[in-house]
Amino acid sequence: MKKALKYSLISVLALAAVLLCAGYYMLGFALKPEALASRSRNIAASLEYMHQTYPEVGKWIDSLQTAGALYDRYIENAEGTPLHALYVPAADSTNRTAVIVHGYTDNSIRMLMIGYLYSRQLGYNILLPDLYGHGLSGGTEVQMGWKDRLDVLLWTDEANHLFGGNTQMVVHGISMGAATTMCVAGEVQHGVNQQPFIKCFVEDCGYTSAWDEFKGELKNQFHLPSFPLLNVASALCNMEYGWSFLEASPLKQVKKCTLPMFFIHGDADTFVPTWMVHPLYEAKPQPKELWIVPGAEHAVAYKENPEEYTRKVSDFVSKYIH
Repeated sequence: MKKALKYSLISVLALAAVLLCAGYYMLGFALKPEALASRSRNIAASLEYMHQTYPEVGKWIDSLQTAGALYDRYIENAEGTPLHALYVPAADSTNRTAVIVHGYTDNSIRMLMIGYLYSRQLGYNILLPDLYGHGLSGGTEVQMGWKDRLDVLLWTDEANHLFGGNTQMVVHGISMGAATTMCVAGEVQHGVNQQPFIKCFVEDCGYTSAWDEFKGELKNQFHLPSFPLLNVASALCNMEYGWSFLEASPLKQVKKCTLPMFFIHGDADTFVPTWMVHPLYEAKPQPKELWIVPGAEHAVAYKENPEEYTRKVSDFVSKYIH
């Protein structure tokens, strides 16, 4: 009997050790991917990517750099981490402003096509943050938009100050930046987070929650169920970084937002599956609009439909920003 209990205890401890190791591996794989160094932190490669992928945007970036009109800005978040953003004042003085939020392992440079839309085509001031752990900002891990929401709120205050203190602002994000945008949207009308200058939001292919996104990737990449690995990794995330995968929920956040929001999602998106936009849209109180982009995979709606994307975004924001 004692031997059986001993072997059972050893088996339980061995299983716990395996799960702990697997949980830490998943946490590192998800929140400290190699692409943070090779892609997000590589500024030269990001500029080259923009020139190759969006030639007109590349020419615009060159013209801004030549004129000294592409500015860097640094602030610190509540934890004392330095954060970086790019900003461009409008060519003609205006209070119309866009804060533009990049996705997973991207950076501010890789969102300059949306910067081009607002600055060059719509005449807005623009500010593009590097999220925590990305680009030229401090930090070592991805926050999946959750703690990022607080940093982006700081950036909206900074943008309002930079561009005259009486701005009318849209927050526009793609992928994880869209999740961040939705998380921001749940904060701006509540408690201490009163940003009356924010008038509307655009979210392009954001996920319902970090849990749902990682659950899908576990199935698609590793053919594994969510339990128990995702539960362990989420608990470790809470211990290490102070937030859990379930807590990081744009779906819960949009329920609290009564400001206008434009939802964009490709109907061929499998990375953030198209189904996710429907519960997000249903959860969001009016006013809201939805555009399902035919044939678009993940985060390519603008790339493949630049004129229509620009027109639809322009039509939406012009209803609320004048």
